[in-house]
Amino acid sequence: MIASNVKLDDSSIIHHRDLVNLYGCTIGAGTRIGTFVEIQKNVLVGKDCKISSHSFICEGVTLEDGVFIGHGVMFTNDTYPRAVNADGRLQTEADWIVLPTLVKRHASIGSNATILPGVTIGEAAQVGAGAVVTKDVPAGAIVAGVPARIIGRVHDRSVNMQALGGMR
Repeated sequence: MIASNVKLDDSSIIHHRDLVNLYGCTIGAGTRIGTFVEIQKNVLVGKDCKISSHSFICEGVTLEDGVFIGHGVMFTNDTYPRAVNADGRLQTEADWIVLPTLVKRHASIGSNATILPGVTIGEAAQVGAGAVVTKDVPAGAIVAGVPARIIGRVHDRSVNMQALGGMR
């Protein structure tokens, strides 16, 4: 479902419009969105991004231009999520604060990565598949692992295989 309050550029491509959930977000020109993607209110997606299937982009996330989001990427926006307050009442929006997350231009996030709230992923950085990003990623860094740590630099495409535990 694409809600009527979505700001969607006409040049954006959404595969299987009936199999996405977009509401209250802004999607830039030329952006492509795969099936089974949810993008929540107040999310800003820049131009020429690619958001692969089964990804979840929650309130508080900003994707600058040219960002790649792999399959099944999960963003979070609350460090201490709870369903109920101490008194047992269901929480409402008034009971928590959205922590913003920024993914800078031309960054790439691999499939099944989880991005914790309040981080910035720098320009042209690359997050490896399955990584859990718990702190800021510098521009041009390649990070991988749980928690994600720097294993190389994009500009020379070098990767420290020892940092990955010897995986090849």
